[in-house]
Amino acid sequence: MLDVAAEAGVSPMTVSRVINARPGVGPDARAAVVKAVQVLGYTPNVAARSLVTSAELRIGVIYSNPSAAFMSDFLTGVYEEASARGAHLILLKGGQGGRPPEAAALKHLIASGVSGLILAPPLGESPVVLQVLRKARLPMAAVGAYDVEGAICVRINDRKAAYEMTRELIDLGHRRLGFILGNPDQAASAERLAGFYAAVREAGGVTTAIAQGDFSFTSGLAAAEQLLDATPSPTAIFASNDDMAAAVVSVAHRRHLDVPSELTVVGFDDTSAAVTLWPPLTTVHQPVRKLAAEALGLLAAQIAGGEPLGQENDRVLEHEIITRLSASPPER
Repeated sequence: MLDVAAEAGVSPMTVSRVINARPGVGPDARAAVVKAVQVLGYTPNVAARSLVTSAELRIGVIYSNPSAAFMSDFLTGVYEEASARGAHLILLKGGQGGRPPEAAALKHLIASGVSGLILAPPLGESPVVLQVLRKARLPMAAVGAYDVEGAICVRINDRKAAYEMTRELIDLGHRRLGFILGNPDQAASAERLAGFYAAVREAGGVTTAIAQGDFSFTSGLAAAEQLLDATPSPTAIFASNDDMAAAVVSVAHRRHLDVPSELTVVGFDDTSAAVTLWPPLTTVHQPVRKLAAEALGLLAAQIAGGEPLGQENDRVLEHEIITRLSASPPER
């Protein structure tokens, strides 16, 4: 860095600002640094070309989610889009069960010179995370989040999706429905419950039982036991994600209940968990990879365009009901 500074006739701090795509450097000084970087080969050629075109992206990805299948799709979507754009990803993982990273880790990520940040659910709605990131005034994109001030939000219409899935169950003839809530700190959980209730109210004559989960398989086990212990028990259970739905199927098997003839089970997300058990799940397809890729693309556009950091941007992608073998008309 000292050699680049001497070659360009600027301070090492100016070199650092240019390399990390930070503001505060005039066009002449920036051009001199870029030229010195090329002459001295201070960075790999791909990075040097990115500097020349002002297209280098260093994106921080903050994630922590109890569903391994969801996170696999999310990270794949981010990685594929980053590869297409020549962006460099810096990953920061939070604690177990969706807990946020420590504040010190967040500050270290910011200090590494990232151009913007992508937040996986539930961290896009975490007050602890947002408080630290807003002070840094960096562009942010939150996947699966609702109305996050100063951030791009990329999601599906959770309420509509849950409504449509509940209508499917009612149209099959089910009148005793169980519902397993997701993480209570996520707006998507409340939206899915609202969609469920909207369909129930519209149909009339439907009884419901609600159990609390947190999107983890373990929470789905406990919720399934609670719902199936009721008298009478539901003929269909709608879990707010596929991991919890898989847990319901596991409990049903342990109780010698046939799925779907004795118990219909449906999920949400359409991750790999939906097709790695028997029977494969009827579920809501949430395009997780596409959501993640869209978030990175919108974030890159905001960084390149220099839009105000406080501007809100809400992008809603399409969902789909995927019918498989875990749902059928009730026998009882």
